[in-house]
Formats: sequence, structure tokens, C-alpha cells
Amino acid sequence: MKKLVLAYSGGLDTSYCAVSLSKAGYEVHAVSVNTGGFTDEDIENIEANAYKMGVSTYKNIAAVSSYYQKVVKFLIFGNVLKNNTYPLSVSAERIIQAIEIIEYAKSIDAEYIAHGSTGAGNDQVRFDMIFQTLAPHIKIITPIRDQKLARQAEIDYLKDNGVDMSWDKAKYSVNKGLWGTSVGGEETLTSEKPLPDTAYPSQLKHSDPEKVVLRFLKGELVAVNGVENNPEVNIEVLNDLASAYAIGRDIHVGDTIVGIKGRVGFEAPAALITIKAHHLLEKHTLTKWQLQHKEYLASFYGMHLHEGQYLDPVMRNMEAFFQSSQEQVSGEVIVTLKPYHFSLDGIRSDHDLMSAKFGSYGEMNTGWTADEAKGFIKIFGNQNKIYHQVNRES
Repeated sequence: MKKLVLAYSGGLDTSYCAVSLSKAGYEVHAVSVNTGGFTDEDIENIEANAYKMGVSTYKNIAAVSSYYQKVVKFLIFGNVLKNNTYPLSVSAERIIQAIEIIEYAKSIDAEYIAHGSTGAGNDQVRFDMIFQTLAPHIKIITPIRDQKLARQAEIDYLKDNGVDMSWDKAKYSVNKGLWGTSVGGEETLTSEKPLPDTAYPSQLKHSDPEKVVLRFLKGELVAVNGVENNPEVNIEVLNDLASAYAIGRDIHVGDTIVGIKGRVGFEAPAALITIKAHHLLEKHTLTKWQLQHKEYLASFYGMHLHEGQYLDPVMRNMEAFFQSSQEQVSGEVIVTLKPYHFSLDGIRSDHDLMSAKFGSYGEMNTGWTADEAKGFIKIFGNQNKIYHQVNRES
């Protein structure tokens, strides 16, 4: 039989792929990559369902730590928010999933690799590019894209083959991971409709404000409320705390890789709080030139990651800059959680450049005299004065 590895999530598309490819004579080895959001029970259910679809083997690859170290860490260092809104929840994890899956396919000498992407989205580009780059000898098969299948056609096919898992009852497509959860539904196919509260995975449980102290060490989240742990664990802890306040909901509108506009809802409480808290700490501990150069590099980094360009060496160059910039980004950020939003109260850091011994903004200074200030301002304004005097008539 023809050995094939299937990127398997357990959803409608990949279930269709599992059944149809098995019936087409392939030896299907289903693989899921856990980049966060899976419980042990979830993994057991996905495995049980995979075998119902006729796969030969099923494997779940634990990749939360790898995901954090290779991608999420640098999204935090760069304070990356696509279009100033979206923390790249899904697009970031797809990169790691693709890498882990193709490496597994190579390890078992698979001749084929398959995924359930459609022909209209971003994931087809991300998966195909990484598969082609890391294993150009393995042939890529994409049944949903190639057959231009509608959702109902997939449901009918599975029912005809004895697989009825209430696909038609799932109104929303939900993708949960360490760095956030995406939510797609009929509302996000329009430009004017919001998602209802019930579409989001977390519902409001707490109404009284709660303070949370986040401790960063060289840019990494090393403790929540004084409890130290690995950053990826702290992100999950923060997510549990903040999701109880229904924080982190929004709808992202952006340009897809294939050139059409896309709209998707998301819930990413830990990602948004971590990025905003980290950025506040940077405002206190970095120079204005560090902040300026980080900002545009972060925009490039986020765009390249979104577009599936993770393997380009320029990404390693930007990551090196981000890593270097974090040397003094250590301290605590005090955050207050409230229903549907949060506030950043302030920071404590040994590297705080607001040191009072040099002066207080708008109040006093101890590092220069009044005459020195006047001389500085006079020279600082020279360019403008010269320009306007030379071009006075025009």
C-alpha cells in the first residue's frame, strides 16, 4: 500500500480526508500536533475517532514547548499584533504543526502527505510551502482543495460511509491553541455581523476586578502572582485567569495570502495581556531607538510568519535582534482583570529608565541647567529654521 501521512485535526475536513484516502488504497497514518488547548481526554477522543475513519495508525505529537521556543517567544519579544489587533494565534501554530508533521513523514519514509485545507485560505500555502521545502520528494495530496468540496458534500459522504458525528450541528469552527482560539461562523463571512457571546469558548464567570502580577525575565514571562514556572505554562495559567473575565475577544480583518480579504473571530486573553504587559515594561526599560527599530521589525516578522515564510533565514536574523533587545526587559507588571477588558496599572523594575535621580518629566531636572536647555533647543531647531527662512517666499 502507498504510505501516506495525514495532518489530522479530527474536524470535518480531515475526517473526510481520512475516510476517502483510506478507501482509495492509501495506508493512512494520521498525525495531530498539540500546540496547546488539548486535554488528555481530547487526545483520546481524537485518536478513537481517527480509527473510526479507517486510518492505519494515529500519533499525537506534543509540541507546546517547541511552539513557544520557536515562535511564541519571538511574538512576545516583538509585541506582534497583525493589523494592531490579531496575535497570529492560528497562523503561528500552523507553522510548527507543518514542521512536526513533515518531519514525522520523513521518519517513517512516507511517500505522500495530505492535509484538509481548502483552496481559498491561508493554511494551504503554509502547509505546502513547508512540506515542499523540507521534503520536496514527498507528494502532497489535498482532497478538499482538489475536489472543490462544499461542507455539505463532505457530510453526505461521511454519512454514506457510516460515519455520522453530528457534523451539521457544529455551527462554528473553533481552533484552540496556546496562543489563542479562532472562531469562524456565518457571521464572519459577512462584513457587518458580530459573533454572538455564545460563539466564544469562554463565558463571563467573574465580575469583581482582580489584580495579577506578571514577572518577566529578559522578556520572558517567568511567574504569575509570584508562582514561577516555564513561560508556556504561565501563559496557560494566565489564560485560565483571564478567560473567566471573557477578556481577549475580537474580530480580525486582514488580507489573506491568496489576495482576498478574510474575517475571523478570536479569543486570546493570555496573548493580548502578555503582549501589552511586555510592551509596557519595554517602554520603561528600552531606549527610544530600540523601541523604534523593534516596531517596524515586528511588523515585518509578523507579516512573514503570517505568509508562511518562517523558514526564510531573514526570520532568524530578526529573531536574533529581538533576543538581543530583551537583555534589560526584566521586572513586574501589575494588571487588573475586569469583565471583558483589562488595565495595565504599572511596573516595577531595576532597569526602569524613569529613575527619579535624573529628573521627573514635567516637574524638575537635576542633570542640566536652564541655559543648557536653551542652547540645546536652539541647535535642535536649526534644520526647521533654515528650511523656512530659505523657502520663505514660496
